[in-house]
Amino acid sequence: MNLFEMFSYSFMQRALIGGLLVSLCAALLGVSLVLKKYSMIGDGLSHVGFGAIAVASALETLPFAAAVPFLSVAPLGFALLIVIIAAVLLLRLSENSKIKGDSAIALISTTSLAVGIIAASQSGLQTDVNSYLFGSILSMSEQDMWLCIILSIVVLLLFILFYNKIFAVTFDESFAKATGTRAGLFNMIISMLTALTIVVGMKMMGSLLISSLVIFPAITSMRVFKRFKTVMLCSSVISLLCFFIGLVFSYIYSTPTGATIVIANLVALIVFAIIGSITDKINTRRYAA
Repeated sequence: MNLFEMFSYSFMQRALIGGLLVSLCAALLGVSLVLKKYSMIGDGLSHVGFGAIAVASALETLPFAAAVPFLSVAPLGFALLIVIIAAVLLLRLSENSKIKGDSAIALISTTSLAVGIIAASQSGLQTDVNSYLFGSILSMSEQDMWLCIILSIVVLLLFILFYNKIFAVTFDESFAKATGTRAGLFNMIISMLTALTIVVGMKMMGSLLISSLVIFPAITSMRVFKRFKTVMLCSSVISLLCFFIGLVFSYIYSTPTGATIVIANLVALIVFAIIGSITDKINTRRYAA
């Protein structure tokens, strides 16, 4: 298969650019989320996004929707607003509520998914909404691509400018607070950027699989590397490579793009786990000698 021919199509070019940028953002954010034991927020927010898009799409079908500005809002814009609110709510619940971490995520995500499924079934929009549930490479528009570009610039700038603060909040939040770092603010920034990344990437990966872009690269790189900066760099490279390989294979063999990218990430995890196991044994023998 000629790669130049494959990427001569405009939809493949948009998918490549948008997907690589979303993968990069997800990998950077995923390292902090995994280390803070909050990696499932991606899965929870993706379900919230699906529910919001399904509800917005259903509202658009109402006879009087055009006369009410709130009801005629674009589904993706509506989802973006709802997911950001959900990200803030999840953070507050985890910090101040009796319902902690994974339990809060499970409650919000399953409720959102149920609402979305009911809204889609009652409005007869299963086909349109399914593209958000399972992903569709053809759904990446030029507007989505530019949104990915803007998002990636924002994420990269924030990581460069506040690298030391993010590092401190990730590893020891109590110490970061004691030194004057506004840990709550940086946790909020990470949550909101994760929400943006999830919504933008949902159209291609699907809400059921987008969280894999957040979790897999970070866990994979940690099998071999231990330093925060090295893990972030390796995670970014792995995410970009796995997306590209998954995209190419899905095009050649006509497999679902999102699922193929997940399998590519799984293979990378297995390879790095083997390498990590070998290097650990070598280091153990070296220290023993």
